[in-house]
Amino acid sequence: MGDALASPEAIERGLIARGLGRSYGDAAQLEGGAVIDATGLQAIGPVHVAGERATVDVGGGVSLGDLARRVAPQGWFPPVMPGTRHVTVGGAIAADIHGKNHQRDGGFGGTVESLSLVGADGVQRPVTRESDRALFEATVGGMGLTGVITSARLQLEPLPSGVVEVATQRTSSLDATLRAIVDGDATHRYSVAWLDLSGPGRRARGIVQHGNLAAPLGLDEDQRRPAYAPRRALPVPPLPGRGVVRDPIVKSFNLAYWRRPRKATALVPLPRFLHPLDGAASWPRLFGASGLLQYQCVLPDGQERTLAALVEAFTKAPVSPSLAVLKRLGPQGEGMLSFPLQGWTLAVDLPAWNAEVYLMLDRMDEVVAQAGGRVYLAKDARLRPDLLAAMYPRLPEWREVKQRIDPEGRIRSDLAERLGLVPSASRIG
Repeated sequence: MGDALASPEAIERGLIARGLGRSYGDAAQLEGGAVIDATGLQAIGPVHVAGERATVDVGGGVSLGDLARRVAPQGWFPPVMPGTRHVTVGGAIAADIHGKNHQRDGGFGGTVESLSLVGADGVQRPVTRESDRALFEATVGGMGLTGVITSARLQLEPLPSGVVEVATQRTSSLDATLRAIVDGDATHRYSVAWLDLSGPGRRARGIVQHGNLAAPLGLDEDQRRPAYAPRRALPVPPLPGRGVVRDPIVKSFNLAYWRRPRKATALVPLPRFLHPLDGAASWPRLFGASGLLQYQCVLPDGQERTLAALVEAFTKAPVSPSLAVLKRLGPQGEGMLSFPLQGWTLAVDLPAWNAEVYLMLDRMDEVVAQAGGRVYLAKDARLRPDLLAAMYPRLPEWREVKQRIDPEGRIRSDLAERLGLVPSASRIG
C-alpha cells in the first residue's frame, strides 16, 4: 500500500487501487484520496489441468506478461491477451480487456472462473457467477469500483508452439480494409488492421494481419517449443515539450510503413505479434511532456458509414494521428460496464497538447453515442458524463450493485467522479 494510505484523512476521502502505473486516463487516480498499490499481490499457483483446459490461481497484481512467462513453458497460455503485456490481472478484469481475437473468444472476463474481492468494508469475499452473479458482472468491466481484486482463478488454453502464423495484406482504402478483415476472420483466430490516417489523401489505407497459433509440425526446435520470451525493450528517455511525434515525422513514417515489403505469410514470435508496442519501453514518452490521448470507440454492425465518417474526420484532424488500429469485436460479454459489443473498434493515438483535438473528440463522442456505440472507459480521460448512460445501458444495474456493496461510496476514482459513476457529494469528510 502506498504512503497515502498512512493518512486517515486520505482514507476518509476515498480509496482506489492502482497497478503498474500505465493507465491511459484517470481510472487509477484519486486526487486527495488514498491509492492502494496492488502490485505486491504476486502469487502464481500451479497449473491445474483438466483435459483440454486448465486453470491457475493468480494474485491481482500479477502482470499478464509474468503469467505468460510462467505458464507458456508448461504448454498453456491465457486465451485473451491485450495489446500490451504490462497489465495486471486485477486491471484486466476491471477493464474486461480484449485482444485481437475478441470476435472469436470474447473478453478477459469470460476466462475468469472466480475472484476474491475486498470491498469498502474491508471484508474479502469470494465472487463467482453462482455465488453473486450481479456482483460478478458489476466487477468485470467495473473499473475497480466494486472493490480491490486480490486474486482470481483463470482459465488457460493449450499453447502448441511459440510462434504465430501471420498472413499480411496491404489495402488501399477503408472499404478494402473492412472486406479483408471479414474475409480473413473466417479462417483465422486473430485479426487486426493498422490504418494510415495522417492526411486526407491517404484514404485510410492499411495493413491487415490475420494469425493463428502455429502447429508444431514442420517448425524448427526453437519455434516448436511453447514459450513466451519477449525481447528486451528499447529504452525511450523523457522528452521535453511536444516530443518527436510531429506531423512531418508521422506522415513520413506511415508512408514508409505502408510501403515496406512484407511476406504474405510469416512465422512471428508470440510476444512480437501480440504486443508490438512493448518493443519500446515507455513509448508514450515520444509524445513529450504533454503526453498523449488514446481515443477508442466501438460502433455496432450496420454503422460502417459512421465509422467511415469518423475515419475521415481523423484524416482532417488538427494534428496527425500517430497510430490507428481497427479490429472486429464479437458479442457483448457479461460485464455491466464492459466495453466490447459486436462491431468495429477504432483506437487512435493523438498528441494531448492541442486543444482543438479535445473539441473534435467531444463531437465524435456524440456521433458514437447516437450510433449505439461507446467509448472505452479504460482509455478515457475526457468523456462527458451526460453521454455515459446512452453508451452503457446497464449503468442503472451497475449503480444498484455499487450502492449495495459500497453504500458510502468509499471506493472511487477521478474517472468515477468525472463521469458521475459515484456522486461527489458522497465523499466523506
